[in-house]
Parts: sequence; structure tokens; C-alpha cells
Amino acid sequence: QVQLVESGGGLVQAGGSLRLSCAASGRTFNYYAMGWFRQAPGKEREFVAASGLRTFYADSVKGRSTISRDNAKNTMYLQMSGLKPEDTAVYYCAARNNAIATTLESAYNYWGQGTQVTVSS
Repeated sequence: QVQLVESGGGLVQAGGSLRLSCAASGRTFNYYAMGWFRQAPGKEREFVAASGLRTFYADSVKGRSTISRDNAKNTMYLQMSGLKPEDTAVYYCAARNNAIATTLESAYNYWGQGTQVTVSS
């Protein structure tokens, strides 16, 4: 079993930056592909970024976001800059039981509770 806890969300003005963190516990962190997803009010959850043997980004955040991992700390990060009001959402981290990163939500086995990011215009 893997437990995931997100942090780092908050209220930020458009154009600002945030770094989200996802702390993992329970099993060997570096063997897992990890991902970030988000869900805006009234919308379905969508892929943001993933890290495993490869790294993927959604087109909507590409060039503005960087996913990274500190395996010694069992923590994954999402550094976001140039934030826009449309980035407002609850951000979730997820992990899957192998190292193959994917954009598919259904492929992830473990999920955190989410952290709210609100971008004001």
C-alpha cells in the first residue's frame, strides 16, 4: 500500500508560481511512476504531468511546469509558473505499480486527497 499526501496549494495571482509537493510512504518510491492530475469545478479530472521511465506533460502546462522527484525524500514536485486562472483546480498526485509513466488516469493505483490551487486574475 502507498499513501500519498499533497501540499503546496494556495491562492496566487495570475502570472505567479507555485510548487506542489507529493509525499509518498509505504513502499519503495523510486520504482513507481508518478503523476499529477487536476480537476476544475464542474469538469472531469485531467492529466497534468507524469514521471517514470519517461516524462510527459499536458499541452496546457507544457513549458510552464516541471515535474521532479527526490527519491531520497520519497517526494515528487510540480513546479508551476506563469499561472493562469484556468489552472485553478484541485491537484492530485498519483502512483502506479510500475515505472512506466502514462497519461491515463485509470492506470494509476494510488491517489492522494488533493490540494487546492486557485489563480486569481
